[in-house]
Amino acid sequence: MNMPETLRPLTMALSKGRIFEETLPLLKAAGIEISEHPEQSRKLIIATSNPALRLIIVRASDVPTYVEYGAADLGIAGKDVLLEHAAQHPGGLYQPIDLNIARCRLSVAVRKGFDYDAAVKQGARLRVATKYTQAAREHFAAKGVHVDLIKLYGSMELAPLVGLADAIVDLVSTGNTLKANDLVAVEDIMPISSRLVVNRAALKTRHAELQPLLDAFEQASRARAAA
Repeated sequence: MNMPETLRPLTMALSKGRIFEETLPLLKAAGIEISEHPEQSRKLIIATSNPALRLIIVRASDVPTYVEYGAADLGIAGKDVLLEHAAQHPGGLYQPIDLNIARCRLSVAVRKGFDYDAAVKQGARLRVATKYTQAAREHFAAKGVHVDLIKLYGSMELAPLVGLADAIVDLVSTGNTLKANDLVAVEDIMPISSRLVVNRAALKTRHAELQPLLDAFEQASRARAAA
């Protein structure tokens, strides 16, 4: 028998790593502590000090899917992930709050010495490796550049070094990984931060439970932005 909706705790989808770490202070500001850290536990469902809220640990790219289909009521995902998801599922998620966490930028990078300006003249053709195919396609289309997109899921910096691609589109924070691999960022596409996303059905059916949490997150994110 399924648990009645009003008795089931709210479920928040999070991914391990930087987003999780930077979400912890926001949870704490909302008066919520986690029962255990996912880096020290194999559990994928984590209880919190609030019995009305539990966390589930999923891949970053899967957060929007869990939320859209109702397996999670809300979640936190980077703008980069949300843009790619929206290309396939337009209008599927409510995104009420930019949390101002996990900030970085989506950039174009090439190997040192590559003449990028010449390569992106209008009408030119470029091979670009990325997992952000939608953002890359739109960016280069606006410049009038034809691109052959090569989808990769990791070790992006390797692609220009071995001749797989002329350029990559990837997230850049400090730029240290690019530097270590003799690459250089040549163009920023957009700033990236992580956002709170909410299942649209849950927003209607569990609004009274969700709203205090949304308010607490918004207040904490404003304080962070002002700091």
